[in-house]
Amino acid sequence: MRVLLDMLVSSALLPVLSDYGHESVHASQVGLARATDSALVDFARTQQRAIVTADLDFPQLLALSGAGGPGVILFRGGNYTDAEICGLLARVLQAVPESVLIHSICVVDKKRIRVAALPLPR
Repeated sequence: MRVLLDMLVSSALLPVLSDYGHESVHASQVGLARATDSALVDFARTQQRAIVTADLDFPQLLALSGAGGPGVILFRGGNYTDAEICGLLARVLQAVPESVLIHSICVVDKKRIRVAALPLPR
């Protein structure tokens, strides 16, 4: 899976993704540090990348557009240390198949993982 990390998540997630065989970039590495959420979605869609974020705007953008992608892994529930968010991401990558992640919104918090298939109902 190809992944784009949003500015709101740590680049500490890059090695975790690599350990699971995924090619990933942080928005700051590809000139998107100040990009709008819409621009990030467009980039991810064009590059066939899932987005990892803590920004609630991404599911809303996808719901309003009726789009079937890109997939989003959304961390909710407050601030996480790098170790906590890396552990949560590893849990997601172990529990949810790539084929599901690229076509869904996966909401993650300290206690559970919820997956909603895209496109979302309006």
